[in-house]
Amino acid sequence: QVQLGESGGGSVQSGGSLRLTCTASGGTFYDTDMGWYRQAPGNECELVSTITWSDRRKWYTDSVKGRFTISRLDAKNAVYLQMNSLKPEDTAVYYCAAKSPAGWICVPVERREYWGNGTLVTVFS
Repeated sequence: QVQLGESGGGSVQSGGSLRLTCTASGGTFYDTDMGWYRQAPGNECELVSTITWSDRRKWYTDSVKGRFTISRLDAKNAVYLQMNSLKPEDTAVYYCAAKSPAGWICVPVERREYWGNGTLVTVFS
């Protein structure tokens, strides 16, 4: 079974940048739509961005448009999220995910078999 792992999180000052990386082990996701969710403490999870495998079509939630860029490099089994102009409200655990058969939906932790374990992003003012 393919397992996803995230890296690149950390603490950054408001206005700064981070680049998150998602890699797969135990398989590939070259034919799978991929995306990033985030969940801030006490909040519901939120779909941040997605990218299709076939034509690299990208989608962003409104709050990150113009600041975040999603990309993928299937040769390296990797998906990236470049985050610029970070704001304190971007603080959250960020999860890489493959599109599930049910689509892009937030699910409880025990049902996140298509997700990685997350990486924490903290933006301070």
